[in-house]
Amino acid sequence: MPKGMIYSALCSCAVCLMLFLAVWKGNLITTRHVKIVVEGILVIGAVAFVIAAVWMTLMHRAFSYDGRLKMAKRIIEGVSEHVILPIEGRGLDVGCGSGALAIAVAKLNPQAEVVGVDRWGMDYASYSKTLCEQNAQAEGVVNVVFAEGDALQLDFEDESFDAVFSNYVYHNIRSKNRQDILLETLRVLKKGGLFVIHDIFSWANYGDMQQFLRQLKEMGYERAELINTTEGIFMSKWEASWMMLDGSAILVGKK
Repeated sequence: MPKGMIYSALCSCAVCLMLFLAVWKGNLITTRHVKIVVEGILVIGAVAFVIAAVWMTLMHRAFSYDGRLKMAKRIIEGVSEHVILPIEGRGLDVGCGSGALAIAVAKLNPQAEVVGVDRWGMDYASYSKTLCEQNAQAEGVVNVVFAEGDALQLDFEDESFDAVFSNYVYHNIRSKNRQDILLETLRVLKKGGLFVIHDIFSWANYGDMQQFLRQLKEMGYERAELINTTEGIFMSKWEASWMMLDGSAILVGKK
């Protein structure tokens, strides 16, 4: 949970409160009933943004490497363990964020090259290519590179990588069909390559994932399965519930 999103929620709350004071004390709205309705909407908005900021702060602490739960560390280490690259192979981390997963995979596969791509910017402005490179340098990892990229249209040719992987990315992307995003990622995977994608694979986010698994097998994929990560693998059901991570699972398989 980037700090930028927390700051955005707090700023939005402040804007609502300032507008409320302007409407309450000023003459911006002269009709009494309309004024009451607008004031009510602004108060509700301010409260909602405060609640969102508190929840995001708790999420930030839960995922922090310095926090008690160290959720991010658990997940990054768990996902990276599934990624095995051949000697001189190439792996792609889609939506690399701060570079944590790409760096972890690179450390476990020193004989291979890892590429991390992300759009960065906006609410995720606290993440950047420079930050990724600094994190890699701090970890002493030299077999990883970072570049700007879009998960909706990856700038790589078909079958370019021996493994593709991602962590909690696609559910944040606005799309009518996120299964199409998965297929775009799998497009750049070599025949025989591995895919390891951790995300919130709920029906609301992805639709029928069991049908998607069947589709992959019909397309000739050697293996495709979903591994639930909310029953003790990465988190408990209670943690998944209050963090709104119900449906979290790893989509893992071989092309």
